[in-house]
Amino acid sequence: MKVLRMIARLNVGGPARHVLWLTKGLDNDRFRSRLIAGTVPPGEEDMAYLAEQLEVKPAYIREMSRELSPRDIISLFKIYREMRRFSPDVVHTHTAKAGTVGRVAAFVYKWFTPAVLVGRPRRVHVVHTFHGHVFHSYYGQAKTRLFLFIERMLARFATDRIVVISQQQFEEINGTFRVGRPEQFEIVPLGIDLDPFKKVPSPQPLSERGLVTAFVGRLTEIKNLPMLLKAAAKYKELDGETPAPRLLIAGSGSLRESLERTVLDLTLNENVTFLGNVEDTSAVYADCDVVALTSLNEGTPLSLIEAMAAGRPVIATTVGGVADLLGQIIEEKDGFDIHERGIGVASGNVAGFANGLRYLAKNERLREMLADNARAFVIENYSKDRLINDISRLYDSLAEK
Repeated sequence: MKVLRMIARLNVGGPARHVLWLTKGLDNDRFRSRLIAGTVPPGEEDMAYLAEQLEVKPAYIREMSRELSPRDIISLFKIYREMRRFSPDVVHTHTAKAGTVGRVAAFVYKWFTPAVLVGRPRRVHVVHTFHGHVFHSYYGQAKTRLFLFIERMLARFATDRIVVISQQQFEEINGTFRVGRPEQFEIVPLGIDLDPFKKVPSPQPLSERGLVTAFVGRLTEIKNLPMLLKAAAKYKELDGETPAPRLLIAGSGSLRESLERTVLDLTLNENVTFLGNVEDTSAVYADCDVVALTSLNEGTPLSLIEAMAAGRPVIATTVGGVADLLGQIIEEKDGFDIHERGIGVASGNVAGFANGLRYLAKNERLREMLADNARAFVIENYSKDRLINDISRLYDSLAEK
């Protein structure tokens, strides 16, 4: 079975890792995979190094980037040309831009053939994966409505299966935003290479060094890092019993300079360390006690899965698929909730996030319980092999139809 996979860009983050692992894992006796990728814009780190490590050789289309552009017409033509050369049985798109251009190209490829005159379009199945969505917190109202209209049309006319990575994401995309029909959807959780994170040693006792909290991800607006910095400042201001928290910020992006200014404004310069882009994120988890995420919108964040596999408790805003990772609420506290596998805070609640960090710092037994629960959960549910098997079964079910 020939699978043509597409992603808008191989920038640092979960979607790029996901498509590279799938492309590598599904290039075997049963599947022949090919990957198309767009260009990584200035200011974002490129993950081409991982493609090299996995011996995956993407076909790059330099005209395809994140934003809408007249050059998308060129991208569409080049993708269509690649389809004519490769003759795919399955076209599988990832992320919004590749999902739009790729599915339009697949529609043209399927129906623009002389055989349509006798009722025989080309046999190709189209799958799209939502790693997150842009239906809130990214753009203004008019642009968001345009993207919603495009996604609804693509789901109706140019998509056989829609893959989401959590139950919460299905409820948002299909239930709240009315994209697609329920029977089109498949819930396929992320899968990652867990082995490097299983080897991370247990954290040392806090003693006098204070809580070391790490963030791993892109330094972009959607991650809402000013909230994390403000929570650290509030923690420092209110808690005189424990040492002020240290923050390790691993990642790169367009907001680096403004975040550094915020650190100075909040007098956190002795508490915050910017690590830049880190290829081996397991080293970051080894140096911290807790992993934090303050996003406005998420699919299923890779950094939380990695942290859980590394045996680190997590505290995060309960947006998108984060709620599925954290599990059921065990106890409600002042501005935060203790879940089965982490601490959950409402988006934008700075005081609640600070209180959650303080509570974790003072409760070693809770940190250990959350870390143990989370580690067992992700090892069972988020392995790379499970992901490859799930997608294989999805492709087989399409072939049977």
